[in-house]
Amino acid sequence: MNIAQPQELEAFLESHPETTMLEVMSPDINGILRGKRIPVDEFEVLFSEGIKAPASICLCNSRGGFADDVKLGALEGDPDKLMRPIANTLAPISWLKSATAQILASFTELDGSPTFFDPRNVLIEALQPFYTMGLQAIVATELEFYLIAEGDAALPKLQLPNVPGTRLPQPGYQYGMAENLWDHDDFLEDVRLASVEQGVPMTTVQSEFAPGQYEINLHHIDDPVVACDHAVLLKRIVKGVARTHGMSACFMAKPFEGIAGCGLHIHFSAYDQEANNIFAGSDSEQLPAISARLRHAIGGLAETMEDAMAIFAPNGNSYRRLIPGNYAPLTPNWGYNHRDVSLRIPVSNDRNRRLEHRVAGADANPYLVMAAIAAGIHHGISNACDPGEMIPEGFEIKEEVITLPRIWSVALDKFEAGSVLPDYLGEEYCRLFGMMRRSECEEFSRQVSNIDYDWYLRSV
Repeated sequence: MNIAQPQELEAFLESHPETTMLEVMSPDINGILRGKRIPVDEFEVLFSEGIKAPASICLCNSRGGFADDVKLGALEGDPDKLMRPIANTLAPISWLKSATAQILASFTELDGSPTFFDPRNVLIEALQPFYTMGLQAIVATELEFYLIAEGDAALPKLQLPNVPGTRLPQPGYQYGMAENLWDHDDFLEDVRLASVEQGVPMTTVQSEFAPGQYEINLHHIDDPVVACDHAVLLKRIVKGVARTHGMSACFMAKPFEGIAGCGLHIHFSAYDQEANNIFAGSDSEQLPAISARLRHAIGGLAETMEDAMAIFAPNGNSYRRLIPGNYAPLTPNWGYNHRDVSLRIPVSNDRNRRLEHRVAGADANPYLVMAAIAAGIHHGISNACDPGEMIPEGFEIKEEVITLPRIWSVALDKFEAGSVLPDYLGEEYCRLFGMMRRSECEEFSRQVSNIDYDWYLRSV
C-alpha cells in the first residue's frame, strides 16, 4: 500500500513550515477525491497511526450523496475506517491563498488490513494475478478536457482563444494549433509548475480536435497505481489552477453537442523479469511485429470490454459520447497506427511495444479503468483469447459496427452478468459498484430535463 512514513512529514514541514492545514483525500467510487482538512497539530497522528473517517467517503454517488436503496452489507451503519497517508503524495496546494497542503490516503480496516471498497485497493488486487505471472506493467495516461468561460449563463460556454487584435472567438477546430496554447500560456505554465511541485509527471500538451479542448499526457511509469494517483491529481491541478485564471475545467465525457467528447486513454506495456517486452514479436516479419501474448491480451480486452463498459462509461452523460463518427469506441476492434479503433497498437519498437486502450471517458475512475484493463490482459494471456482480424494502418472503416452497450442500464446489465471481472476486482466490490451505479442510473432516468419541455411540452 506504500504508506507514508513520519520522516516524509518532517522533511515537508522543514521545507514548508508555514503549512497550517492538510487536505487528506481518497478517491471514491467515481474517482472523485473526497476527505477532510486537518490542522497542523493532527499531522503526526495521521502519519503515525492514521485518522478515522466514515467508509461512506468512498461510497458517494456523483452528487456526493448516498443511495438509500443500496444494501451495503458489512458497511451498514457507516462504520469508521482508517485513512492512511500514501507515500510521495504530500505537497502544497499552490492555487490556494491559505497555507494548505494535500496528501492522498488509502482506506484500511481498523486493524490495518486493506479495505475492499477503496478503488486503490481494488486496483492493487486486480494487478496481483499479472504480477504472479512474473510480469511488470509500464503505463501512461492521457486526459482530455474543456476550458469553460466564467459567466452567469444557464449553460456552460467554451473558453475560446480570440482572433488576435479582436474579441472574436477563433472559429474552427484548429487542431494542434500552437497559437491556441499561447492564449492560455499563463494557465498552462501554472499547471506545469503545480505538477512539478506535486510530483505529477506532466509531459505533452496539445490543442485537441474540438474548440476549447485540450489534452495533457503523463509520463509512463512502472506502477499502475501511482499512475492513477497522478491522473486524479492532474485533474485536480487543472481544475484548481483554472479557477485562479477565471475559468473552470471540465472532464465530462460529452459536455457539448456536436463536438468531440473527452477521453481517458491508457498506454500499457508488459515486461518479464529480464526486462524483455513480452508484447514484441522480435522474430515476426509482419508489421507491426507483435507477439502471441499481445494478440491474446488484446483478445482478453475485447472479450471483457462489454462487461466493463459500466466502468469505462460510468454515468449518464458518458453515453452521449458513444455515437458513430465521434472517435469513441462502439465495438472492441483493434489495429495498428489507427485512431478509429478501441484498442490501438501505436508506432513503436521492440523495446516499447504497447497497446493503447481508447475506450474510457475522462469522467471514468482511472483506478477502476486500469483494474479492468489489467484483468482483461491477464484473462486474455491466460486463456489465449483470439482478438480476431487486425485493422491495418490506413484502412477505412466505412460502416461502424455497434456491439458495445450505448445505454447506461444495458451496460449495467452486462456488468452484473459478467463472470470475469469479479475474479479480479472482487465479488463484493462488483456487487456494490453495480448496485450504486444502478441506483444513480434510475435516479438519472427519473429527472425531467429541458429537452422534455423543448420537444414535448407544446407538441404533445
